[in-house]
Amino acid sequence: RIVQYAAEGFIVFAPFYRGNQGGEGDEDFAGEDRYDAISGFNLLEQHPRVNKDHIHILGFSRGGIMALWTGIHCRTAASIVTWGGVSDMFLTYVERVDMRRMMKRVIGGTPTKCPDQYEYRTPLFAIEELNVPVLIIHGEKDDNVAIEHAYRLEKRLKLHGKEVESWYFTQFTHYFPPAVNRKVVEDLTSWMKNKTEK
Repeated sequence: RIVQYAAEGFIVFAPFYRGNQGGEGDEDFAGEDRYDAISGFNLLEQHPRVNKDHIHILGFSRGGIMALWTGIHCRTAASIVTWGGVSDMFLTYVERVDMRRMMKRVIGGTPTKCPDQYEYRTPLFAIEELNVPVLIIHGEKDDNVAIEHAYRLEKRLKLHGKEVESWYFTQFTHYFPPAVNRKVVEDLTSWMKNKTEK
């Protein structure tokens, strides 16, 4: 995927989550690790080859929640794209039985035991602070991150009068077929470029 975005003329910065792929620190699932992404954004703003007014944030799956938090904190972002993205940690706990043990360990317990920690990790509760256009892309047959994440995000953005566009794909799951994926990348990069041409 990174090559696809670079081929569209973007400089791509794609970090691993802390504690993953040999990275330092411990897994934190949209907690303090959001500051790693925010630091990456700040680094890009200072890079001599990067136009600081044209920095877009894109997140896939869990990256969606990180993209939202980065956009909330980095107000100079040009846009956010969340593709098959998580937006609600309470919902993630409910729908992903296979991840509950990890979430309890990382977050400190269940949503019933630690609601403040789940709320802290859920950007829907801070969406009024977001001031950039958002594109939501989601497959309606997604079993990894239910389409409900996209619906909740879209609803909250509209409730707060934020600019949002949604592309829902009725026939696809979490992963789109390669040819469709390439076309969606072309379309979303055009969407991003359009946001910086205004």
